[in-house]
Amino acid sequence: MAFSGIQSTPAELLLRERVYDYLKKSLAEGRLSPGSYLNLSALEADLGLSRTPLRDALLRLEAEGFVTIHSRRGVIVNALDPTAIRDIYQIVGALESAAAEESRESAGDQTWATMERLNREMKDALSKDDFNEYYSRNLSFHDAFISLSANKELKTTIHTLKERLYDFPRQKSYLREWEIASVREHDEIIRLFRSGDYSGAAAYLRNTHWSYALQEHYVRAYYFKDVIRPDAMRPDTETP
Repeated sequence: MAFSGIQSTPAELLLRERVYDYLKKSLAEGRLSPGSYLNLSALEADLGLSRTPLRDALLRLEAEGFVTIHSRRGVIVNALDPTAIRDIYQIVGALESAAAEESRESAGDQTWATMERLNREMKDALSKDDFNEYYSRNLSFHDAFISLSANKELKTTIHTLKERLYDFPRQKSYLREWEIASVREHDEIIRLFRSGDYSGAAAYLRNTHWSYALQEHYVRAYYFKDVIRPDAMRPDTETP
């Protein structure tokens, strides 16, 4: 991110991207811990470069919500708290709802068949306790209709917010009750799409699938290790 008005060279742009990718990988792997301040001197030494490209990468990460830059105290890795997660849910729900409405222009049987296949693969992954497969199929399930949107900013914002939810750092396990509920919600999303009820699918995504109020007990159990009370589980989440 240059402020001098001088256009960056391709080599400079590539270097900034490399530093940005390095920092995001470090966040995802937990080497840069939420709530901690970054040791900029150590990062410079690890990367073998000056502070300018590091500063530019950090400015980008701050704009995306991953870190906060304090002029006197340094750079802190933002931790997810319930308020931040609630806000992300509200935004992602609204954006996915908009994408669902927009998909009526270009989606069809092939889209729904892809979503059905991905949801089956999510169920298979759950049966094998394969979290990585479940995670990748879950993202692909939503991308099946989100990718049809012509709104580039919408797609970029959803991607960035989901990275904050899922990848910083990447959780080592999953909450089985939540994932069972999620794939059943996916079944309903597909049903609504297939019936031609795009507005219903949009409303379900916004008001159920991405409702923080409905998902809060799972969020707290997953991110903050709260105990799920039996009476907090919705009937459709119970295992056979």
